Amino acid sequence: MTEQLAAYEPPTPSPSAAPHVTIVLPCFNEGAHVLQEVERITTAMNASEFTYELLCIDDASTDDTLAVLEDAAQHYANIRLLNFRRNGGSGTARRIGTQQARGEIVVWTDADMTYENERIPELVRILRDDPTYDQVVGARTTEEGTYKWARVPAKWLIRKVAERLTNQKIPDLNSGLRAFRRRVSLPYLGLLPAGFSCVTTITIAFLSNQHDIRYIETSYAKRAGTSKFHFVRDAYRYILQVLRMVMYFDPLKVLMPPALWILAMGLVKGIVDMVRHPFYFPASTVLLVLSGILVGSMALLADLVVRSRDSG
Repeated sequence: MTEQLAAYEPPTPSPSAAPHVTIVLPCFNEGAHVLQEVERITTAMNASEFTYELLCIDDASTDDTLAVLEDAAQHYANIRLLNFRRNGGSGTARRIGTQQARGEIVVWTDADMTYENERIPELVRILRDDPTYDQVVGARTTEEGTYKWARVPAKWLIRKVAERLTNQKIPDLNSGLRAFRRRVSLPYLGLLPAGFSCVTTITIAFLSNQHDIRYIETSYAKRAGTSKFHFVRDAYRYILQVLRMVMYFDPLKVLMPPALWILAMGLVKGIVDMVRHPFYFPASTVLLVLSGILVGSMALLADLVVRSRDSG
């Protein structure tokens, strides 16, 4: 994916000049309002005590987003611009942006005017002042996205599944506004998918590895421009990504419960069959018992692979 980066990036400064914070701002067809977002972020950061860089990533926009960002880079000293030649999705932009970040604190946010980006210094201060937290997330108190009637129950269900599988309370599973320690995130960047579920992935990755996350309430405005969210496709990907991540870190939580239920149903059915027809077991009973044993064996084997990987 690195071949997507254009040669616009300025020379790398010396380590002594590295900023404390890198704000990763993916942009895809946000030309009408991205300058407002840049102004809002830079105003808040310039008023703070932190050194920073604003890493703007143009994800092969088809409007004038790149031209607006190139012009802004001439007027804002803290902007660094990456230009993708092919559209890679917000997850790809955030992953490469985090890998390219020079700051020890990385902030993810969006360029669509939805998040309270003026509060970015507040998130960074929490990480600076409390080393026990590795990530701070802006937990939205409202839902203003498209398909609100369907998104609210779908997100609630997916969030409850994630809470059950991670044994953690998660006020907002897929908030796009978050700050985290770059060194902690590096082992998990390869797990990030290309789409919107990258924020879900980084949340579950941190929680599954005992990295504490703090949530602070934030408001969420109606987006500017056109939403790139597709309800059916992206909701399906969210569910798959939650299951994939928990399988990656703790497969027993996904596979063992259904294995035990299937095995229990097979044993109960076998007892009933034995009472009704002594020493006769229908094929369905045998299939249930064997299925439970097979799924349980897969769960144990997957857990062994995870533990071998972690110990290596």
